[in-house]
Amino acid sequence: MTDASDQWKQWHEHRTETVSAPYGPLALTGTHWLADYPDGRIPDIPGIWTADGDEVVLIAAADGMTVDGRPLDGEVRLGADSGPAADARVALGERRLVVLVREGLWGVRDFDPAAPARRAFRGIAAAGHDPRWSVPGRFTRYAEDRTVRVPNADGRERGLVLAGELAFTLPRPVSPERGEPRVDRELTLQVAEQPDGTLWAVFADATSGHGGFRFRFLHPGAPDAEGRTTVDFNRAVLPPCAFADHFVCPFPPPGNTLDLGIPVGERTLL
Repeated sequence: MTDASDQWKQWHEHRTETVSAPYGPLALTGTHWLADYPDGRIPDIPGIWTADGDEVVLIAAADGMTVDGRPLDGEVRLGADSGPAADARVALGERRLVVLVREGLWGVRDFDPAAPARRAFRGIAAAGHDPRWSVPGRFTRYAEDRTVRVPNADGRERGLVLAGELAFTLPRPVSPERGEPRVDRELTLQVAEQPDGTLWAVFADATSGHGGFRFRFLHPGAPDAEGRTTVDFNRAVLPPCAFADHFVCPFPPPGNTLDLGIPVGERTLL
């Protein structure tokens, strides 16, 4: 138990460092969809940006823009950035301009280390480690991936690809003074599968919006050959949109709102 608690503290410290890093989620100051700018001119970002099939065309000249570390004077074709924001190909001084695509729509994200949210950050409120909320889970893959349409934090609806169902058992709160027996709850979450085999769940619970953010993310480890993994709600995290309004986080899919409170994990910003 002590080892698990110490590991959780290290994890929490690392999370705090990660979100407050120069190009972490707190640094995002805007997400600009090119379809909203038919003339190709994004506010406060130089150059002309236009979508062209599977690429974005950027035209800029002597305005401080660099691509791959070299000043841009002319035209360059860009694909979506797949790595961390710090490694984005396009920069404007200390800012990083990340090219992204969602369901065929191209956009540009503006990460600025001088973002007000990053300067104002004081930490993440999170309950300490409680071993009762780390339980065995079993992943059952669907015959084929399912795509469900869910609202996103920016008000648009997008597809969320789900790979299977994660089953687990959680303790139900009891009232000893009323003589209530302990009754475990068998629960499930629909989960996505990441490229590295780990799982990803978007979920809410009875505390969501009541002293905590409206939903959270959970990242169980890759299941073994028999589908076994660990469901550790101590490591439930705030979604990126809790740190900046410009992220497009998906809301929980149907069935992923639990009817009991999960008091552990990240809760809200301090």
